[in-house]
Amino acid sequence: MYKIMLDAELSKAFDVWSGYLNARTGEDPQARARLRSTLQSAREAAAAGDPEFARALVAEMYDDAREAGLPWAPVLPGPCTADREARDYAKDDLREVLPVHLRDELDGIAIFLSVTGRRLRAAPGLDTATHQDILYITARAGMALDLAHPTAARRELERLKAIARRCGVEP
Repeated sequence: MYKIMLDAELSKAFDVWSGYLNARTGEDPQARARLRSTLQSAREAAAAGDPEFARALVAEMYDDAREAGLPWAPVLPGPCTADREARDYAKDDLREVLPVHLRDELDGIAIFLSVTGRRLRAAPGLDTATHQDILYITARAGMALDLAHPTAARRELERLKAIARRCGVEP
């Protein structure tokens, strides 16, 4: 599963950079040509089975664009955004590898996790420690779902439900 997430992250970066480089932004054509060449090299490295080198080239692209002062170039997303976008890309690949019953189980846990988390975050009067616990448990459950580990995800969901009961929120 982790490999699927890494591949999805790389695919997303390829798509973002391709979209940017295909747009007519009026920015420095030489810098854009260098970025286009680096993107092609990254794609070739990934196709040749060297995703580590491809990821290094993509990281270099973000640095090069920043140094060239290209205002419309993609910026490196923060960790939460990067994970969310990679998860979105990985969904299609995961659908192909996971058995239907496991996908259904993971989807059900995700729904309960989302609803319970939303209800808790909307609860009035939560102290900072409880709010931090909610964020932490939700993140752990999200990781378990990403790794297709329903037992761990269910365990985190139960922890979240316990907080909900303690706070008087319907889980």
